[in-house]
Amino acid sequence: MIPPYAIFLISFLACVVLTPAVRFLARQRDWVAYPVKDRWHKTPTALMGGVAIYLAMGVPLGIMADFDGFWDYIFGGRGPPTAPAIDAAIWVGATLMFILGIVDDFLRIKPHTKLIGQILAASLMTFLGFRLHWFHSMTLDTLITLFWIVGITNAFNLIDNMDGLCAGVGMIAAVYFGLLFAFSGVENGIPAALLMAGSLAGFLVYNFNPASIFMGDCGSLVIGFTLAMLGIHYTESSISGPMALYGVPVMVLMVSILDTILVTSIRLLSGRKASTGGRDHTSHRLVLMGFSQRQAVLFLYGVGIISGIAAMVVNNIDTLSSPAVIIPLGLSLSLMAIYIAQLRVYEEKEFSVFRNHGYTPILMELTYKRQIVLVFLDFGLIAFSYYLSYRLRFSDAEFAFYFKLFLSSLPAVIACKFIAFFIVGVYRGFWRFMSADDVFTFIKASTLATLFTVAAITFLYRFRDFSKGLFVIDWLLTTGLLLGTRGSFRISMDFMSRKTLGGEKAVIYGAGRGGEILLREIVNNKSHGINPVGFIDDDPVKTGKRLQGYPILGTFEDIERLFTQYGFGSVFISFMSSAENDAAISAAKAFCKHHGLSLRRFSICLEEIDLD
Repeated sequence: MIPPYAIFLISFLACVVLTPAVRFLARQRDWVAYPVKDRWHKTPTALMGGVAIYLAMGVPLGIMADFDGFWDYIFGGRGPPTAPAIDAAIWVGATLMFILGIVDDFLRIKPHTKLIGQILAASLMTFLGFRLHWFHSMTLDTLITLFWIVGITNAFNLIDNMDGLCAGVGMIAAVYFGLLFAFSGVENGIPAALLMAGSLAGFLVYNFNPASIFMGDCGSLVIGFTLAMLGIHYTESSISGPMALYGVPVMVLMVSILDTILVTSIRLLSGRKASTGGRDHTSHRLVLMGFSQRQAVLFLYGVGIISGIAAMVVNNIDTLSSPAVIIPLGLSLSLMAIYIAQLRVYEEKEFSVFRNHGYTPILMELTYKRQIVLVFLDFGLIAFSYYLSYRLRFSDAEFAFYFKLFLSSLPAVIACKFIAFFIVGVYRGFWRFMSADDVFTFIKASTLATLFTVAAITFLYRFRDFSKGLFVIDWLLTTGLLLGTRGSFRISMDFMSRKTLGGEKAVIYGAGRGGEILLREIVNNKSHGINPVGFIDDDPVKTGKRLQGYPILGTFEDIERLFTQYGFGSVFISFMSSAENDAAISAAKAFCKHHGLSLRRFSICLEEIDLD
C-alpha cells in the first residue's frame, strides 16, 4: 500500500510539472482570460489550469481506484459496487465534470445546459447508491443528495473569483477529509482526498496572487464534485453521532457554502440573476473593507482552517457536547455574513427586488432595521449561553440527567431574558456608536435577565434540581456574548474605515481631546480625503503611546525627521489658539511655509442661527 504522504507528493509534483506546460500551451493558443469590468484580474492570464489539476489527480486515482464490480453494476445489473468503489465513482464523476468544464471553457455553454450536465453526473452517483443518509425517507434523502452534489460543485465554481481562492479553500477541505477518514479508520476515500489536496497545492504555486494561470471551469467543477463526494463518503462511513453526520461535511466546506448562500441571496434580492458573474463575492467584499487581495484570500483560508478544526472536534465528541462547538462557529460566521452583506457593492438603484417595479428596496431596509436581526441573533445567544452553562457546570454523566431539565426550562429562560432586554432598552441603540453607556446597559440587561430567570425558575420548579452556580455562569456568558456581538460590529466598522482611508498624508499636532475628535472625523468622513499617519505633541511623556490606534510619533522638535520619514503633505492643529499656544502655532506656520505644506486648524463652532 502506498503511504499517504507519497500519494500527496505524487499529485503535488505532477501538478507542479504539468501546470507550466499547460500555461505555455494556453498562451500559444491564446487560451487567455482578458480583463473585463466584472472580473477581478487586471492583466491577461492563461486559462485551462484545470487540465493540470485533473491530470495530476485523475490519472493516479484511475490507477489506484478499485473498479471491481463497478462497471458490472452499471451495465450488467449484478448488484451494488463494493465499498472501495468510492474512489472509482469519484474518478468517473470527476472525469465527467472535467469534460463538461472543458466544453464550457471553450464554447461558453448556457448556464442551464451546464446545470443539466451536473444533474446527470449527480444522478449517476445516486444511481450507484451514494447518499447523504440525512433522512430516513429514501426519496427525500436522494433528492437532498442530488442537491448537495450540484450545490457544492457550483459553490466551488463560484468562489473561483480571486487568485488562489478556489484552489486554496479546496486544498484545505481535502486535507480535512483525508484526516477525518484516517482518524476514523476509513481507508476508502483517503487516496482521492490526498490526491486532490496534492494537486491543488501544486497548482497554488502558480495560482496564488499574482496568478499566472487560472483553472477555469474544467478545474473548479472537478474540485467541487470531488469534495461533494468526499462529504457523502464521510456520512456513509461515519461512526460519530447525528450532529457529526449533519455538521461535519458542512463545516469542512463552510467557506464555499457561506459564499454561495450570501451571493445568491443578495443577487436575487437586488434583482440580479444568480448565475450572473460579478464582483460581489465574499472575497470582493473583504477587499472593499480594506484588505488586499492576498489578505482577503488568506482570511478565507483562516475561516476554512478554523471551521475544519471545529469539524474535527465534532467528529470526536459526543452529540450532547457538539453544540458547544457548532453554535459559536455558526454565530461567528453569521455575524461576519451580516456585516459584509451591508457593504455597498451594486449601484443604489439595484437595491430592490425587481429594479423595474415599485417594490421596497429590501436590502436597504434590512441594513437600517438591524434590530430585527439582533432579536434573532439574541435568541440564539440566550439559548446557547444557557446550554453551555449546563455543559460547564455538570460532568458528562450528570449532563445526561440535567439535559431534560435544560429543555423543559429553556422556553421560560428565553422569555424572561427578552422581557429584561426590552425593559432595559437593549434594542434602542446603534451598533456603530456603541459607547461606555451602552456597555453598562448590556450589563444591566443581563443582570436583570438573570434575576427574572431565577425568579421564574423558583416559581415554576421551586428551584428543585437547579444549581445556583449555573446561573452565575449563565450571567457571565450572556453578558460576554452581548458585549462581544455588539462590539464586533463596532470594531469591524472602525477597522474598515481605517483600512480604506486614502488621500493626502497628514500629521495631527496635539494628542489631546481635540486631536481625538479630529481623528474620528477624518476616519469616519472620507470626503475629507485625508490619511493621518499619527500625532505629534509637545508633551514628551506621550511619545510612543497610541491614541485611537494611531501612534504619537514625537514632539514638534521631531517634525523634520518625521517629515523625511513619512512624507506627509499637511499638518492639522487640533488645539485652540491662546497666549500659551501661539508660539507653537507660529512654529508650525514657519515649518509648513518652508516645506510648502498646508496648515489647517480644527475647531468646533456653535453658530447662532438667525430666526428672522
